[in-house]
Amino acid sequence: MKFAAIVVAAGRGVRFGRPKQLVEVAGRPLVAWSFAAFGAMRELGELVVATEEEHLEAMASLAARFAPQLSARIVRGGATRQESACAALDAVSDACDAAFIHDGARPLVLADDVRRGMAATEPGTGALLAIPVVDTIKVVAPGGRTVSRTLDRAALWAAQTPQFGTLSDLRQAHAVAREARFEATDDAMLMERAGYSVVVVPASAENFKVTLRGDRDLAEAILRERTALSR
Repeated sequence: MKFAAIVVAAGRGVRFGRPKQLVEVAGRPLVAWSFAAFGAMRELGELVVATEEEHLEAMASLAARFAPQLSARIVRGGATRQESACAALDAVSDACDAAFIHDGARPLVLADDVRRGMAATEPGTGALLAIPVVDTIKVVAPGGRTVSRTLDRAALWAAQTPQFGTLSDLRQAHAVAREARFEATDDAMLMERAGYSVVVVPASAENFKVTLRGDRDLAEAILRERTALSR
């Protein structure tokens, strides 16, 4: 199958303090690291980026610079991540059979992990990068501090992105959610709800999401180390 890479980069960065997409990390705008990773994957067909209207031109310029061999489309994102992902899926061309959706705030994604996710994808089955949970997870009622139960961490995985599916399956999953006015925090959840199988693909723990300012500093340190090792 021919895959399209979708990068969702339309957030406002509330917890970070400002939009993160163009924040400099190790010499590049944060989102450019994902563009470069996907741009080096010759098996990909195209790149679609969903972003804020004020960043459309900047994203187009970054895509041309860091992923020049991929046909790039830049679309305006929606009010939620789910709406942005849906807009990007609609923009994927008929030349692609499948897609993966990646958070633009995860600059440390590895191409080999992405390839394993692509290999696990087939009609009726989606996939996502994830890592086993190592902490004990407590369930606490909203607004309170009393533990109601403890989850078995042996069965728990922390979801990452990219998340993968055939183009028709992903579009159908989003359509079902839209019709029901259901909002999810990731695309795999929409596929699960629509009745598709979803498998986890073990990935690097370094593929974390830059959410707080300290995350940006950690990402910079890892990226600079990777760059030094690759020389």
